[in-house]
Amino acid sequence: MERLSAKESLLLAFRDAGGFESLVSGKATEMQKIDVNERIVGLERLNPTPRPTTSPFLEGRWNFEWFGDSSPGALAARLLFERSPTTVAHFTGLDVLIKDGYSKISSNVKFLNTVQSKFLLTTQLSVEGPIRMKEEYVEGLIEIPRIREETLPDQLKGFIGQTAGALEQLPAPIRDAVSEGIKLPLNGMFQRIFMISYLDEEILIIRDASGAPDVLTRLEGPQPNSIDGTSDAVLSEYES
Repeated sequence: MERLSAKESLLLAFRDAGGFESLVSGKATEMQKIDVNERIVGLERLNPTPRPTTSPFLEGRWNFEWFGDSSPGALAARLLFERSPTTVAHFTGLDVLIKDGYSKISSNVKFLNTVQSKFLLTTQLSVEGPIRMKEEYVEGLIEIPRIREETLPDQLKGFIGQTAGALEQLPAPIRDAVSEGIKLPLNGMFQRIFMISYLDEEILIIRDASGAPDVLTRLEGPQPNSIDGTSDAVLSEYES
């Protein structure tokens, strides 16, 4: 009961602070930040998972609610936010899929309710201990913006159709490369060590080397094993 109350209190503090968009834009006040951090600490002391790095709970799709300055989630969000006029851009989500020793972080923004843009960041995870993990950045991908034609003004639909027709006339290798987006090979140039300070079936909290917390809530659970119906652990056991 105490843990449930602590989780509800933390989620309420996120809403009061304006969520991650308010955090990225700098609108969250110092009082709101300290209130969130106080509730994070309160929940961490109730952590029910002693070895979270090898727990099957770690796998799945998670939504970022709060993050520290060095978080890959913060990098993905700021990359789009700092290049997007706040009067026309709206964040539609920031999430991460953890599976088979990799994480895929997805940052999404919508312009004028018509054009959708996405930045993907892939990182490789390795277990360093029962609560400690290393994360290496593998690749970034800026997807080509997608346009919802049904929301376009009539005067723009003809132009968009002409542009799409011109792209279809390009040689196949060039057309395929354009459609796949812009890849940014990182090859482990950036890495960080973090620890998992809290994990259950609904909430994940990690802290980087400076102690800054990332807080995530689950969107989708781990995929069950097709043979015995159990969930596979995210990574093999570490060697001490």
